[in-house]
Amino acid sequence: MSRTRAVCCPDKFRGTLTAPEAAAAMARGLREAGIEEVVACPLADGGEGTLDALLAGLGGERRSARVTGPLGEPVDADWGFLFDGTAVVEMAQASGLALAGAANDPVAATTRGTGELIALAARSGAARIVVGAGGSATTDGGRGALEALDWSLSAPVVVACDVETRFLDAARVYGPQKGAAPEEIGLLTERLERLAALYRERTGLDVRSLAGSGAAGGLAGGLAALGAELKPGFEVVAEVLHLRRVLEGADLVLTGEGRLDSTSFAGKVVGGVLATLDDSVRCVVICGQIENGVLAMLPRPAEVISLAGRSGAPEELVREAARAAA
Repeated sequence: MSRTRAVCCPDKFRGTLTAPEAAAAMARGLREAGIEEVVACPLADGGEGTLDALLAGLGGERRSARVTGPLGEPVDADWGFLFDGTAVVEMAQASGLALAGAANDPVAATTRGTGELIALAARSGAARIVVGAGGSATTDGGRGALEALDWSLSAPVVVACDVETRFLDAARVYGPQKGAAPEEIGLLTERLERLAALYRERTGLDVRSLAGSGAAGGLAGGLAALGAELKPGFEVVAEVLHLRRVLEGADLVLTGEGRLDSTSFAGKVVGGVLATLDDSVRCVVICGQIENGVLAMLPRPAEVISLAGRSGAPEELVREAARAAA
């Protein structure tokens, strides 16, 4: 009987497996290979999947509310109330690009629904609220959310930022992927400039100087103006899930994501896990694809298993890779 202690802590495999599904597949593969002490701890970086990861890790209640969607239409958005009293609001659920799709209007898209979810979480008695700020359709600087909140926060809010982009750069960096034409990017940037001045006038905070304030089209900066704390998304999730404690005594750690590329080590899950581990711990990264040259960027020694070119269901492939890594 093996005495190896293993921890499976992947991100989602976008489009195929959620982080909890990937972690469960890895854990099954390790157990099939004879490792009995296996802990599944799915992770996220503040973007889509943050709600799934935190509910899977801590347990709690998944709730749903009808709120204003990114283009003004009503949408049913999930949010979570964890057993420790933390509420989780994933802005993509209410104001996400996936909700708007190809019909997104990058100028009109609003974060109002996200503000409505935050207000609901506060009214529900949350001790604190974690807002995952990835996957937005918006570049409204958070104005819609602030109006829904009546320009105040009634519970402590931590914004889990999956980028370090600053407020005035939000349109230039992320506007194109939200459908903004060059002339609209200029208009959106001017609007962000006016909002930064308004926020400074009303709250005294210059959001332009904050790293991550451009996350979710400036939602992070808007919430910061009301007193929210901006933190790297991986750090927020790792702290809530007590990741360092989970990793204590581990001999083998499996992590992974759908595509391993240069961004994987810039605040994302794989890079965060590798940076957290002591060099004495064996680490295996399972991924769908690998960007050329990325293996040289690994922040510490790790084995990498790519699933590219293999046939089969994604969950089965991840399970087989984990069994081979045991």
